[in-house]
Amino acid sequence: MNIEATLKGAMAIEGAIGVALVDYESGMALGTLGGGNGLDLEVAAAANTEVVRAKARALSMLAIDDSIEDILITLGTQYHLIRLLGGGGSLFLYLALDRGRANLALARHVLKQVEGELQI
Repeated sequence: MNIEATLKGAMAIEGAIGVALVDYESGMALGTLGGGNGLDLEVAAAANTEVVRAKARALSMLAIDDSIEDILITLGTQYHLIRLLGGGGSLFLYLALDRGRANLALARHVLKQVEGELQI
């Protein structure tokens, strides 16, 4: 599955507002889909890069020898899910969901499936 198909797969999740594939070394989005009013995915990609970097620093400072799978940020009306991609690379999927329509457990499950099919 290529980047476009991966983004479309993520946007098929019930309640999806927008998705981005992000390189957290540069903070740049490799691809985006959705977003729009109130959700600039390019800005979100850069901002969430800082979230990933901060959590990685925290793990290092705490001497926790483990890797990050997901980072979940809950807002009053949205979920923001950051899924780091396996394989030792520097990519993550960022998915914004409408909290009233989304099933968080299902979204995490589908995002993991989509990740497994991504080929770059």
